[in-house]
Amino acid sequence: MEHLIDRYNRPVTNLRISLTPKCNLKCSYCHREGEKKSGGEISKEDLREIFSVAELFNINSVKLTGGEPLLRKDICEIISMIPESMQSSLTTNGTLLADCAHELKQAGLSRVNVSIDSLNRERYKEISGVDSLDKVLAGIDAALKEGLTPVKLNVVMLNGINDSEIEDFIEFAKTKENLILQFIELMDFSSGECKGFDINKLEEDLKARSKTIITRRMHHRKKYCLEGAEIEIVKPMHNNEFCSHCNRLRITSDGFLKPCLLRNDNHIDIRGKRGREMEDLFRAAVDAREPFFK
Repeated sequence: MEHLIDRYNRPVTNLRISLTPKCNLKCSYCHREGEKKSGGEISKEDLREIFSVAELFNINSVKLTGGEPLLRKDICEIISMIPESMQSSLTTNGTLLADCAHELKQAGLSRVNVSIDSLNRERYKEISGVDSLDKVLAGIDAALKEGLTPVKLNVVMLNGINDSEIEDFIEFAKTKENLILQFIELMDFSSGECKGFDINKLEEDLKARSKTIITRRMHHRKKYCLEGAEIEIVKPMHNNEFCSHCNRLRITSDGFLKPCLLRNDNHIDIRGKRGREMEDLFRAAVDAREPFFK
């Protein structure tokens, strides 16, 4: 079985696939998986071939994203096509999760990440443009009940907007088993008014308060264990350690291999490709990978 390793000796073991550019929220800061524009949704036929080739290359995990991937009516069918050798996870805004968590688990999904930037109803509405916090909280509970765990909460830190809720999120995480809290650095690709929070200061505070600190393999980031809460800090910007440990290859919602989240000038069209041609395009995309921050 062939393993994909790029020119910087970084193995590729993780595939991140955007299933749709559509979303039912209006978060102004959203980086849309680094896609500047999209021409549509990737087909099930292409996805089936992608999963087959990924298995051939010993890729062991697949993350499904969007937009909002649960807007795809065929989401459970897509999940069922993922080989058993791969862990499957999905990143969602959680608004539709409560109604389909059981079906997602039955289809073979391993776990979910849920984006939630505030625990305050009015502030959540201000950030997302939609009054759906209750639906998101119900989705989190449904995912925990169905065993889509660990459930990871993605909290993008926004200066002067939700930075006052850090302790609220930590207390929330303490109340639920199999839940991991992720504070995420803002990737400011938009022209909106959202400004990033000093996440380095937050990490130093967590480091001082934590009894146990675990270094994860992915991106070499730290997990802080704090009195019943597990917390990770995600810093993709200006972070050479993040890049030097990147093990991910991305696929855009309209069917292009994307070697780097932060670049849009080296995409490789894989729509309709099959067999050896698809395999060679995967190799070409891995060969094009290089750390954005060095």
